[in-house]
Amino acid sequence: MAKKSKIAANDRRREVVARYAERRAELKRVIASPATGAQERADAQRELRRQPRDASATRVRNRDSVDGRPRGHLRAFGLSRVSMRRHAHAGHLPGVRKSSW
Repeated sequence: MAKKSKIAANDRRREVVARYAERRAELKRVIASPATGAQERADAQRELRRQPRDASATRVRNRDSVDGRPRGHLRAFGLSRVSMRRHAHAGHLPGVRKSSW
């Protein structure tokens, strides 16, 4: 089980990312456009740098939806490898079977 403070901090980051997502996408579009002038591009880069660090989506950590474990996250299930194995063996994940050969 992850610390409650780490889970809460990650949730705050998700909110900040959602709040700034539209403006960040617009600024990145301006920066990447070849039709943009040098001064306009510099202004967009400056504004992008002024945004909070947590506004970047790469700062959000994928965590287990059950216990918040940060490592071994399986995106298809939203669980860590440990929780996924426990739930699969208990039969809580439809369509998942234990294989043997």
